[in-house]
Amino acid sequence: MQQTFYKYQGTGNDFVMIDNRQQIFDKNDTKRINHLCDRRFGIGADGLILLENHPDFDFRMVYFNADGNESTMCGNGGRCLVAFAKQLGVITNKAVFEAIDGVHHATIDGNIVKLQMQDVDAIEKYKNHVFLNTGSPHHVQFESHIEDFDIKSEGAKIRYGSPYNDAGTNVNFVKKVSDTTFRVRTYERGVEDETLSCGTGVTAVALAMHYLGEADKKHITLNVEGGDLQVCFDVENEVYKNVWLIGPATFVYKGII
Repeated sequence: MQQTFYKYQGTGNDFVMIDNRQQIFDKNDTKRINHLCDRRFGIGADGLILLENHPDFDFRMVYFNADGNESTMCGNGGRCLVAFAKQLGVITNKAVFEAIDGVHHATIDGNIVKLQMQDVDAIEKYKNHVFLNTGSPHHVQFESHIEDFDIKSEGAKIRYGSPYNDAGTNVNFVKKVSDTTFRVRTYERGVEDETLSCGTGVTAVALAMHYLGEADKKHITLNVEGGDLQVCFDVENEVYKNVWLIGPATFVYKGII
């Protein structure tokens, strides 16, 4: 069976996009999804995303990790899906869509997509790290030697270790550049490796840095392996609201496999 697909990337976080408005793609075929994301035997991507019809919103987002399993929210994937929806003619410059963590609003101007993330009302502070959920769970900790740090090895230890264990978590290592800029490298569960960028990860880092008092502004720049992202937000009664993830979403190519 032939499958038409589109490849998108957001600061190096890449995705296979499939128009599934006709419900022809088997979402239960884990092996096939894993194969399509395989960088040697398939197309190659950090994840696969389906765009589907929704009765009340512009579309529905269904996201799968590279391992083939449906997963929690993907911020860069959501931004790329907005660009894909515009390419398909589903939207023009604004979108409202449903993902696994709820409803999201977005705007697109050129290749820059602004995606509203969910409110965050709980940040857990520990001795050496912070934990919070920005649509996906994230462990955030400082690492002064971030440039040559073994992200895959050290990230895996945390991802599979206590207290996360089988459920796992994404792991973000952070180095402060200034009060408004932070360097971030992320180990993603489901990919089981470092990715060049993680949207929910940089969102978690931005909120965590503000929560810890390391950032004195509510508009933060995150330097990731694949480029730069911006996160802005408001804080009301210790709840982070109006959280926006901002950055480029780029069409790479269209193909048939």
